[in-house]
Amino acid sequence: MDPAVRKSIITFGVVALAAGVFAAVVFGKGPKRPPVPVEQPVAAAATGSAAGSAAGTAPAPVGNESAEAVAGAASMNAPLVVLRASPADPAQLATADSIAGTVDPLHGRFAIHFAAHAAGITRIEFSDFWQTAQARQEAITHATAATIGASNIPPLPAEGERFNLRAYGVLGNPGIDVPMLAMHSVEVDGVLISLFGAVWSSERPGSFATLIGAEGDSPILRIERNFEITKMGAGYDIAQVLSAANLDDRQHEVRFISYGPGDLTLEAGAFIDARRLQTGYLLSEDRDAGGNTVLWHDGTMERADVIKKVSASEFTIWPTEIGLRDKLRLAWIGSASRYFALAIHAPYSPPQRDSKVLGSAVETIKATMGKDASGVDVVFSELHSASVPVAAGTTYSFLSEVYAGPLDRNVLGAAEPLSSLGMTGLIRYSLGGMCACCTFAWLADGLAAFLDFLHDYVVFDWALAIIVLVIVVRTLLHPLTKKSQVQMARFGKGMSELKPELEALQKRYSTDAKKLQAETMRLYKEKGVNPLGCAGGMLPTFLQMPIWMALYAVLYLAFELRQQPAFFGIFQQINGWSFLSDLSAADSFIRLPNSINLWLFSLHSINLIPLLMGVVFWVQQKYMAPPQAANQTPEQEQQQKLMRVMMVVMFPLMLYAAPSGLTLYILTSTCIGIMESKLIREGMAREDKLPKPPPGSKPKGAVGRAFAAALERAQQKSQDKLNKPSKFKNR
Repeated sequence: MDPAVRKSIITFGVVALAAGVFAAVVFGKGPKRPPVPVEQPVAAAATGSAAGSAAGTAPAPVGNESAEAVAGAASMNAPLVVLRASPADPAQLATADSIAGTVDPLHGRFAIHFAAHAAGITRIEFSDFWQTAQARQEAITHATAATIGASNIPPLPAEGERFNLRAYGVLGNPGIDVPMLAMHSVEVDGVLISLFGAVWSSERPGSFATLIGAEGDSPILRIERNFEITKMGAGYDIAQVLSAANLDDRQHEVRFISYGPGDLTLEAGAFIDARRLQTGYLLSEDRDAGGNTVLWHDGTMERADVIKKVSASEFTIWPTEIGLRDKLRLAWIGSASRYFALAIHAPYSPPQRDSKVLGSAVETIKATMGKDASGVDVVFSELHSASVPVAAGTTYSFLSEVYAGPLDRNVLGAAEPLSSLGMTGLIRYSLGGMCACCTFAWLADGLAAFLDFLHDYVVFDWALAIIVLVIVVRTLLHPLTKKSQVQMARFGKGMSELKPELEALQKRYSTDAKKLQAETMRLYKEKGVNPLGCAGGMLPTFLQMPIWMALYAVLYLAFELRQQPAFFGIFQQINGWSFLSDLSAADSFIRLPNSINLWLFSLHSINLIPLLMGVVFWVQQKYMAPPQAANQTPEQEQQQKLMRVMMVVMFPLMLYAAPSGLTLYILTSTCIGIMESKLIREGMAREDKLPKPPPGSKPKGAVGRAFAAALERAQQKSQDKLNKPSKFKNR
């Protein structure tokens, strides 16, 4: 063989051998398991028939690879021991839903329906909240008659009319029903054991127990989960204790995974999805050693953003990057809808240190998605506790509490421990999405507080409070409104008077654009007309936009207006007429027997106030609109006409199914605006403010003076060009 060829073969073999060794070292640590998809369920971890329970088994924890329930052995040669969960008392196996609490408003706030599997909650049924305003009124009538001892007491509404807090969806494929706050699994010495399914026994409603051990051997852990309704948080709080008792003769590392607050059901009548996840947190111990202040301002997670993160396989929502960097400490995590919230919060018990911190109970929060009964995406959250050592013969308990109640500032801002934990942060007057940046939180909170004050201490009716609020806002903005309309009227009349002269200039200088511009600016200056008058007149309108957006959010989201009738319920005294019986829903002037599904919304009733809004807008456009500029082109006039038609037709149509509290505010504000415009015009006519100012008069205002100076500079520049000798003159 040729020495050169032999040398090449040897070189190639050495390189191939080196590459193989390198690949074995880097990639050869056994076959790599692919990440388990969110939909892939964990293998069943129950004995006997429990493994095939109808409840199914929980999907794999988010971001974790599936792991069989195998206990770690002392050496590689030791036999593997398969651990599984089984009911602590098979005779008390939880096979049906149980109920704790009561729907009697004299004795409790709610009844909790516990799930038969996974030690979770199917629903929370409230004693004093109802699905509809009619059911609420029937309950009030029943309570009033019972209190005064009437001989004929009307019955309560049907039980199905009570409002239920639900966060029920389907995870996995095939779908698995997941109750609220259900247990997912326990991690023992780094190995996951499913706790989802028929593995719990229950001695009483809200008390669950299971044993962890190898089949046929003595259990090594006893796990208990206990819920108890407390009198804290105005009666809307539930204490929960999750404990692990070590029955073994050696120490074990234990971590729990459970489902936390997720999507609540979309409430009836909501045409904007206001659901969101929110967190409250404390600063690091270095910055707030006493744990005095709970913050929440940067803790809002819009539902759409959570879905986007999960779709991009970004599952962790706590701790955030900022939370890790600044060592923030979690105080609560909550899911809010339009009017209600479900939140896990710290077991506040001062003066204990860190009583506002969830601590080991919730170390990490991850999000995932499932489906509801109609196939719509549902957001779930997983709460991962810290991994803690549990010594032989000892018990470790993870403590937390659950708030399940309304987004009522009189509850969250006054009742303990909710007030000290800053859980008013769950209340957020924001329409979300693109409108979130337009709604100033401080302004919305101030308007909500003022509306409460008007109702509680001045007029004692929410509809009257809205009308008074309109009057106050319009009064405060009157100087800006007056200035706006005066400027626009002066501009319109001035342009009308200049129309013949402007047309003459356009004909004279039709071929010289620069000369036409200079002469037009000279004419404006001589006649004292400010072309920016229209734009300056619109400035107050733009300044009012934040107030309108904040009011819109408050009137749509304020729990205080939920199912509240207008004008002391006077319309309901007319044979139970539904008109304005609920300021948080459409006005229902004529209720239809059957709903009509339209493109924008479902038509349940003929609503009067949006139709009146259209009429009022037409009157405003026809009789109160400022005069048009004289130099408008036909295209511009057509565009303005189209805008007026859209204002009259589209705006009421878009708000047809909106809450009547909103439409009442807009209708009242528009009517007052028409009267205000009429008075302003009459005042201008009396004071003779519309005639053009005399030549040479100085314009008023910073905008007018700036424009006048610009006109003067442009005119001087034009004159200089005309006076400049031509370089061809002496040739």
